[in-house]
Amino acid sequence: MSARYDAAVIGGGPAGSAAAALLAEKGRRVVVLERETFPRYHVGESLLPYCYFPLARLGMIDKMKASRFPKKYSVQFVSPGGRQSVPFYFHQHFDHEAAMTWQVPRGEFDAMLLDNAREKGAEVRLGWNARELLGSGGVVTGVRATGSAGESREFRAAVTIDATGRDAFAVSRNGWRVRDAYLNKIAIWTYYRGALRDPGIDEGATTVAFVPDKGWFWYIPLPDDMVSVGIVAEKDYLYSGSRDLETIFQREIRNNKWVEEHLAAGRQEGAHHVTGEFSYRSRHCASDGLVLTGDAFSFLDPVFSSGVFLALHGGALAADAVDAALSANDVSAERFSDYGANLCASIEAMRKLVYAFYDPNFNFKAFLMDFPHLKGDLTDCLIGNLSRDFDPLFSAMAKYAPVPAPVPHGAPLIRQPAAAACS
Repeated sequence: MSARYDAAVIGGGPAGSAAAALLAEKGRRVVVLERETFPRYHVGESLLPYCYFPLARLGMIDKMKASRFPKKYSVQFVSPGGRQSVPFYFHQHFDHEAAMTWQVPRGEFDAMLLDNAREKGAEVRLGWNARELLGSGGVVTGVRATGSAGESREFRAAVTIDATGRDAFAVSRNGWRVRDAYLNKIAIWTYYRGALRDPGIDEGATTVAFVPDKGWFWYIPLPDDMVSVGIVAEKDYLYSGSRDLETIFQREIRNNKWVEEHLAAGRQEGAHHVTGEFSYRSRHCASDGLVLTGDAFSFLDPVFSSGVFLALHGGALAADAVDAALSANDVSAERFSDYGANLCASIEAMRKLVYAFYDPNFNFKAFLMDFPHLKGDLTDCLIGNLSRDFDPLFSAMAKYAPVPAPVPHGAPLIRQPAAAACS
C-alpha cells in the first residue's frame, strides 16, 4: 500500500512537529511518521528565550502560558566550592515577554507540539517506524515504514524531511555523521524529587555547576517537585574507576558543594541515563527530495541549552524552504543551499561559545571586563538571537582562546549531471 503527500516527516519531536505544522498551515499535505507513542520520555528540558519566536509562529504561546511548566527567568553559575554567581536575568538585556521562558518535561512539551501539528492539518501516525528511503538515482521520493502491527506501507512524497533526532536516520544510512572531536563529552543524568530550589523568581532558574577542571552539572527544576540533574565531562574521566552509572554520579555529586547540598534534601527517582559523543554534524543538510533538520542534521554540546531552540528554529527554516521548493516544483538539493547556510550559521555561533566554555584559558567574566561593550553581543548569542553578525565578538574572543573555524561540511549534496561528471 502507498499514499502520496507533499511532505513526509520522519520523527515527531520538536523539529519534525514544527516543520509539519507550518507546512500543513500553508495547505500542504503532510504526514508525520513517529515510531513511538506520545507522550514519550526525552531529555533536554530547558528552553532558551528565543524559543518564543518559533513557538509564536506555531501558535503555541498561549498554550505555554497556560501550562504547568516552571517559568525560567535566569541562568546562574556555581563554582565547585558552592559559590553562586549573581543570576543572569534575561529581562535585564531583553525588554520583551520572550525574556521569560520555561523548563519543560519533554514528554508533555513534545506531545503539545505534535498535537499542534495535527490540529493544523498534518496527518500524524504514531507507532510507525521508518525502514528505508524510497527513490532511485539519488532522488528520494518517500519512505517505507512499518506499523505497530507489522504492516508495511510506502509513503510517497515530493519531499521527505528527516527529523529523527540523534538516531539520524539518513545520516546513519549514508555515513554522513562527522563528529566534533574537541566536544567529545558524555552525560550521565537522573531525577530527584524534593531537592532544593531557590526562592521566588529564581525557583525555575537553570544552574550550571562546575566540577574542578573536568566538567559541569546541569540542574533544571521541573513540575511535580522534580529536578533534572546531570553531569557532563570527558568519557575517560567519568569512567575512571567505575562504569556503574550510579556510582559515577554519586562520586561526582561530592565534587560540587552546591549540588551535593541541594540534592541531599531530595531523593533520587528512576534510572540513571547515559549518552555520549554529543557533537556532530551531517556532511549534507539535503539531497534531491530529502531535507535534514534538528538533531538529525546536527547536535551541539548542551551546556547552553541550545538543543530545543535549534530544533524549533531548524524545523521552521526547513518548512519555509520546502514550501518554496514545492511552489517552484523543484525539490533538487540545490534548492536547499540557503537553508543549509542559514542553519549552519546559527549553529556555528553557538558552537564557538561552547568551545570558549571548555577552553581552560578562557573566562567569560574576565573577557567582559576587558570588552564591556560586547556584553550585548555575547548575551544575544546565549539567548538564541543567532541571526546577527557576531564577528566583533569572536574576533575579541580569539585574543584569549582559539576560535574554531566553521565546520566545512553541511551543505546539500548536489550531484553533477552525468555529462559534466565525465568531462
